[in-house]
Amino acid sequence: MLYGRSGEQASVDALLAGARQGSSGVLVLRGEPGIGKSALLEYAAERAGEFRVVRVTGVEYEADLPFAGLQLLLAPALDRLPALPAPQRRALEAAFGLADGDGAGERLLSGLGTLGLLAELAADGPLLCLVDDAHWLDRSSADALLLAARRLDREGVVLLFAARDGEGEFTAPGLPELRLAPLEPAAAAELLAAAAGGEPGAGAGLRYRVLAEARGNPLALTELPAAVAGGALPGEGVLALTDKLRQAFLGQVGRLPAPTRTLLLVAAAEERGELATVLRAAEALGAGTADLLPAERAGLLERSPDGARLRLRHPLLRTAILEGASLEQKLAVHSALGRELLAAGEEDRGSWHLALAATGQDAGLAAALERAGHRAAAKAGHSGAAAAFERAARLSPDPAAAVRCLTLAAEAALDAAEGERAQRLAERAAGLAGDDDHVLAVLEWVRGTAAFWTGDHPQAHRLLMAAVGRDIEPAVAARGLLQAFHTAWYLGGEQVLDVLERLAALPLDAADPLVPLVAQLVALVGPALGGPTADRDREGLPAAAKRAREAGADSPRDLVQLAGAALIGGRDAETFQLADELVAEARAAGAVALLPTLLFFRGEAELFHGRHRDAELAAAEGLTLARDLGQSQWVSQLCALDAYLAALRGDGERVAERAAEALGEAASAWGAPAAGTSWTQWALAVHDLGQGRAAEVVDRLAVHTSGSYRHHVSSVRTVPDLVEAAVRQGTPQRAAAAFEAFAAWSARIGDPDWTRALVLRCQALLGPAELAESGYLAALELHERAGRPFELARTSLLFGEWLRRGKRKTEARTRLREALEVFERLGAGPWAERARTELGAAGAAAPQAAPAGPLAGLTPQEEQIARLAARGLSNREIAAQLFLSPRTVGHHLYKAYPKLGIASRGELAALVAA
Repeated sequence: MLYGRSGEQASVDALLAGARQGSSGVLVLRGEPGIGKSALLEYAAERAGEFRVVRVTGVEYEADLPFAGLQLLLAPALDRLPALPAPQRRALEAAFGLADGDGAGERLLSGLGTLGLLAELAADGPLLCLVDDAHWLDRSSADALLLAARRLDREGVVLLFAARDGEGEFTAPGLPELRLAPLEPAAAAELLAAAAGGEPGAGAGLRYRVLAEARGNPLALTELPAAVAGGALPGEGVLALTDKLRQAFLGQVGRLPAPTRTLLLVAAAEERGELATVLRAAEALGAGTADLLPAERAGLLERSPDGARLRLRHPLLRTAILEGASLEQKLAVHSALGRELLAAGEEDRGSWHLALAATGQDAGLAAALERAGHRAAAKAGHSGAAAAFERAARLSPDPAAAVRCLTLAAEAALDAAEGERAQRLAERAAGLAGDDDHVLAVLEWVRGTAAFWTGDHPQAHRLLMAAVGRDIEPAVAARGLLQAFHTAWYLGGEQVLDVLERLAALPLDAADPLVPLVAQLVALVGPALGGPTADRDREGLPAAAKRAREAGADSPRDLVQLAGAALIGGRDAETFQLADELVAEARAAGAVALLPTLLFFRGEAELFHGRHRDAELAAAEGLTLARDLGQSQWVSQLCALDAYLAALRGDGERVAERAAEALGEAASAWGAPAAGTSWTQWALAVHDLGQGRAAEVVDRLAVHTSGSYRHHVSSVRTVPDLVEAAVRQGTPQRAAAAFEAFAAWSARIGDPDWTRALVLRCQALLGPAELAESGYLAALELHERAGRPFELARTSLLFGEWLRRGKRKTEARTRLREALEVFERLGAGPWAERARTELGAAGAAAPQAAPAGPLAGLTPQEEQIARLAARGLSNREIAAQLFLSPRTVGHHLYKAYPKLGIASRGELAALVAA
């Protein structure tokens, strides 16, 4: 029976009702200790009826044991592991200790595997998943569950989290939350009366004091009356409410026999509630099975139905017991638990308890924790690994071992995306490392990477360049310089060229897999930025990538940067080919963290080739993954790319929404611009250009093309837009310098057809009228060869406008119709409207709009699924590729079929082929 929680109960009931109809739902319950979060979870379990129920409770002492909470929660589903895609299955097998891991698993894979197992459990009926005290979950388990929660859709799963305010850390961005408020006075009085069995108790004075002290907190209303009546609490207002609840619990514990109190302390310290472990440790401290009974009679703990586990009545009771024990008692309990767990073969848990019992340095225990750290890292539990390594460093009497463990801890914290923690650990290690160049280089790399994440690009670059300047192996230095290339990119072209010069000068072994990659990077980027021209590998980028793989490069990881570098050098087709290969490799290998980057590069290449819808699909998928992974840099970049695509469609609302998110994603304490700033400026300019606001375009792009980002792809390529807007505004001189730089860039990269066509178009706009026609015609011929329909149509539009102004209306109409057909096919609304207007001015009625493509009415995810289904992939195969559950895939197809006017996969294949 819950009092005063009808609204909260209705929210839970709605989620359960939705799951019965096949929909999934998530809710995070938040509030102070005792406010009723656990009670709402119990309410959900009671109302679940036919649901299968799985549950777990976070425990503070388990917070550094990777995947401990997730393993307990998903234990009933381990027999479903074979149904998962191989990368996800391997990640969970390593996480749960069912197979050896190599540390290469992505954090996202564990979350995707969790989603898959929840969907498998729900295949036979709806599933209720309860997570109490989520703020004490280990980081790996919390990350996996949050990822699964964000991707739940049509599995029939309800996932409820309960998290306490002010303790631990459980942030759940993007998930619905419900904050529990104190009970209203009437409900509080009703609960107090019910807790007292309807009797008036000791009188009105006691009731009034409890109501005043409890302030609507349900746990306080049930626990404080006895404490107040017994005089166990000080006067009103002396202690905070949480402290009073702890005092009330301690009063109940204090009335029990000493052996029972010992057993309760062991149960509070043992993180999993394993009755056998608790009893063995308690026996070593003088308590036995019979000592459970007084605690059970007092209602302080209960056994599970199978008798294998213990459960304390409330999480705050655990806290009270642990905080009320003396240091000597806690050391004894952790020592007893540690010995029992080690005897049972649980080295990691046992070592942690012994570490909590340690009062001085201990080489053997330090070595055990170092081994635990390596095992945690092997299962991709990097946050727990960092904690183990750090504790090992504190326990080690050997300074060299302490430095080694602190360095490992810093690297693990970085792998866990805990930048501030990584910096702190690296600084501690550097203070003890002496003059060991290799160790100092690693620590500078850690600090530099963490600084880059915070947006402090100058500091990040300084640290990375300091690392590569040390006496280290050339192959190690090369990898450091490849990362420094990234930081330099945000500082300026001169810094980039400096990195390239250092890369080119490294004495790498000819067999090193980085050799072809370094050669390509130097050859592609150096000339594009005004550096010396280098001999290019005529086999092209894909061939160089193949040679690197054959030499042992870690593909796709080592090759990602080349896809972006090829865009700098204007080799867009090779970018697409390489990015497409690497996306397929990343999907197959489970290298999910690389996909936002690769999908961004592929989306850029699709856009530049005029395949706008394909670019939209790449951006949509990449953005979803970047948000799931917390990759703010790529959230910013992909939002900006999507804003540009929206500008082409004339979707002003989407432009504004995405631009705001892109610019807000990486604003740092150092004032660094967001990673997507350059693309966002281009998107806003293109939107203004499409709406005929030439002055705004010129004002924006004149600054952008001459600023600190002028070497960026999305700054260099915006020059033709600046030229067009400046000519429209009647101020062509404002684009003159930018055009000269663009023409020089085109020449430096070899004047490919597509850039030469843009140069000719700009010259036709800027040059004397008598040369305009030849310029437009030459540009159109090059556009045809380059296979870029959008730019071809834009040049046709400009030429048609020029012809109309010259009274050559018949010729103008031909060019304008050609442009209109392409704009309509690509969905470039503003440009299509402009072409229609020009056709009317040229004396011709605009032709009827071409019908939209067969998939035009689908959402990006529906279209992506439909395309894969048309290729013959099953729902399970599509789910593995797109990191969804098979039931979600089926639901999207079910929604897509009526929109397409079809009823089967066979019809879908024919429709897409047509």
